[in-house]
Amino acid sequence: MVATENGVVERRREGVGRVRRGIEKKKCKKMTKRSSLQRLFVACRDVFKGLGTVPQPTDVTKLCHILDNMRPEDVGLSKDIPFFKAKRAAKGIPKVTCATVYKCEEFSLCIFFLPPKAVIPLHNHPGMTVFSKLLLGSMHIKSYDWVDPVGSDSSSPPSKLRLARLKADSVFTAPCNTSVLYPTSGGNIHAFTAITPCAVLDVLGPPYSKKDGRDCSYYKDSPFTAFSNGEARTRKEEDGEEEEERYGWLEEVEMPEDSKMDWTEYLGPQIIDTSC
Repeated sequence: MVATENGVVERRREGVGRVRRGIEKKKCKKMTKRSSLQRLFVACRDVFKGLGTVPQPTDVTKLCHILDNMRPEDVGLSKDIPFFKAKRAAKGIPKVTCATVYKCEEFSLCIFFLPPKAVIPLHNHPGMTVFSKLLLGSMHIKSYDWVDPVGSDSSSPPSKLRLARLKADSVFTAPCNTSVLYPTSGGNIHAFTAITPCAVLDVLGPPYSKKDGRDCSYYKDSPFTAFSNGEARTRKEEDGEEEEERYGWLEEVEMPEDSKMDWTEYLGPQIIDTSC
């Protein structure tokens, strides 16, 4: 193994071999046992059927079950790799690196590598369902959903601020359950901040596409704890108790210059594309 300039470890040609597209097409043949990554690919191919497709609850459960049981080794990673042993952030602004495992019009699989203190700023996923599996490390996740998804909230103040409901504001440490966001719920607008070196496997269905109206937008948030009448909203939990909901004002901004990612080639286990 060798370390690249961005600190992400790559494998040499010997042993695993270089995977240029994350997928290899082969003639149909009986497979004795599928790898976890292969099972994830096959499940995604069955679940994501194109534009406007939101997975059914049974399909969400199926994908979460596969992802929940995936280990770093399933994508060629290990906690013993030098990148994940770093205890201090490098000097300067730490950069996020992304490796695309597979991508088609219906879905994509990618891995994000975050060194300590690296940030993926608050951003949205228009019309998308996203499964995120933290494979290694600890990170803080903050996410929101629009209070009014269609943007017709006449009570919003001027200057393009929109009211959003806070969905998550917590630290997550691997191994943990897969998180799922939907086009209008589940924390569609989120931000990641790495506490330790992290690796996150994302399934996006469908993937970002500017030509199809799914470009990524970025936001900055401002605190907002009460509505105009001065009373905080509450919601009823399953046990009947009420819990105070938390909100924030979100304003769309240009993509922060220091948030641009580096891209690296995926060199882990291959996906076998079979049509049988």
